[in-house]
Amino acid sequence: MNYRNIRELNNVILEKLSIIPRDFDLIVGVPRSGMLPANLLSLYLNKPYTDIHSFLNGHIYKAGARSQFFDGNGFKKVLVVDDSIASGSAMTECKETLKHLESKFDIKYCAIYIIPGKEKMVNYHFEMVPLPRYFQWNIMNHTTLEKACFDIDGVLCPDPLPEQNDDGEKYIDFILNAPPLFIPGSKIGTIVTSRLEKYRKETETWLKANNIKYNDLVMLDLPDMKARQKANNHGGHKAKAYMAKPYVLFVESEITQAIQINQITKKPVLCTANFEMIYDSESFLYNLKSGKHMPFLRKYALKVRDKLRELKK
Repeated sequence: MNYRNIRELNNVILEKLSIIPRDFDLIVGVPRSGMLPANLLSLYLNKPYTDIHSFLNGHIYKAGARSQFFDGNGFKKVLVVDDSIASGSAMTECKETLKHLESKFDIKYCAIYIIPGKEKMVNYHFEMVPLPRYFQWNIMNHTTLEKACFDIDGVLCPDPLPEQNDDGEKYIDFILNAPPLFIPGSKIGTIVTSRLEKYRKETETWLKANNIKYNDLVMLDLPDMKARQKANNHGGHKAKAYMAKPYVLFVESEITQAIQINQITKKPVLCTANFEMIYDSESFLYNLKSGKHMPFLRKYALKVRDKLRELKK
């Protein structure tokens, strides 16, 4: 699986911004996935931008007014931007839509991410990312979510506040009335939660009310919150469900649990706390010792070790 989040999108645009000539007059985004990179490019190139439909109607975006007419004599060179190319059908459709304007404008095409073999479909691309792939800005509508597991608290809805987590009436009220958070537009394979089995009815009511489609709901079969806290096996419980079927993704909110699920299953876990994809994690202690995370701590520890060795001599 190849995954790119918004931070990585921004970074690759900044790293390779020089591939885009500075003589473009207007940046045009392909709705909706192309609007984010088009906006970033317009900001960094300091050029006006708009979407395809507004462009066709002669409108651009300006501060304080969304729909302002532009002078066709002032805009001659136009860069049309989409986030990615896979089959190429969307880009082909886009070119067909703008074909009648080729005599009036010099139109070039750009995609941030392309798959191998599609280089000639655009004038500019930033990175080659093979299939299968997910992007942060479209993952909640991805057609393969039926091959994924989702946690509930922290993902589909916020975590309960301490005062709501009483394993009683306040908790039931939270389950029934929790505000939605990251709601997928596609059907989920299995929802896996550390909520107790006794709250299944209320949980199913909330899922239905928020139009969340799924195949299975796996809950924790323990008598009460005290037993759940004593077991303290949230990551293991979720990993078991993830391994039960040929799933390709788990969506988890808590970073420690996300790492644990990945360690047990050796399969990708998307953490919604930072929208980073965890592929191959080691223990937190190992990461510190190896310098993989917070390398400055490892350098400091090595200096201390060397100093102690000198004192022992």
